[in-house]
Amino acid sequence: MPETVIPADDFVSAFQIEGEPVRGRVARLGAVVDDILTRHDYPEPVANLLGEACALAALVGASLKFEGRLILQAQGDGPVAYVVADYDTSGALRGYCRYDAERVAAASAGFARPGAKSLLGQGVFIMTLDQGPDTERYQGVTPIEGETLALCAEHYFAQSEQTPTRVRLAVGQVQDDGPARWRAGGVILQNIAEDDARGATRDAWETAQALFETLGEDELIDPMLPSERLLFRLFHETGVRMFEPHALKAFCRCSEDRIKGVLRSFPTEERAEMVEADGLIRVTCEYCSRVYELTPEAVAD
Repeated sequence: MPETVIPADDFVSAFQIEGEPVRGRVARLGAVVDDILTRHDYPEPVANLLGEACALAALVGASLKFEGRLILQAQGDGPVAYVVADYDTSGALRGYCRYDAERVAAASAGFARPGAKSLLGQGVFIMTLDQGPDTERYQGVTPIEGETLALCAEHYFAQSEQTPTRVRLAVGQVQDDGPARWRAGGVILQNIAEDDARGATRDAWETAQALFETLGEDELIDPMLPSERLLFRLFHETGVRMFEPHALKAFCRCSEDRIKGVLRSFPTEERAEMVEADGLIRVTCEYCSRVYELTPEAVAD
């Protein structure tokens, strides 16, 4: 393990299994995911789905080699219309779910907590790479496969990038002396393609997967289990190197100027219909729930 101090929470870090063609990333989210999930009164299964999406977006987004954004989205015809997590390379993270409360309650009536497939139904899993306004976005789309977002991601990498990938995600609430707090964690493991220098990589990948299967979801959200110890538990036989952590933060891109720009895009007649009894137009950001109060004059053409 490196001499760099690894934070307990709210970071993502790459790691390499020593001497083996297998690499990965680990993410641990505490206050960041708690902030995102508590901005809305989500039912527990929906909060769990969004927490998984946030952890997954951090795991995948941290691999970007350019300054920009990764937008992870899954949408379908189920009780949850869509879930989206938005990560940029500064470590800023935000997320949102749109859902039908009655349908979610019906899907949650059984003994098991409904997963991604039950909540989203038939639909698609989408990853969008955005390098800025001067570059065309790249978007990969695959069908929703499997009951979890982790399985959706594995299917995506197999179909879109032909990269053998394993993903484990976990979300839950922990409570100490105060109120319960949301936590999330995840690990992504990938096989490095064989070449003349590395030779065959199949055996190393199969061994790494077998060790990966022993990883428990409870370990990923345990506040008393540091990430470096977690990785060492998994790969102590060969050793594992953990690299510089990348800090995460809850952040929303909404602003008064953005809201004004959106409102000005509406015809004058429609803006007039938005004015409330007290003479103000109110707009609520669906991500962070911040309410903007503007006068009609502030958004006039």
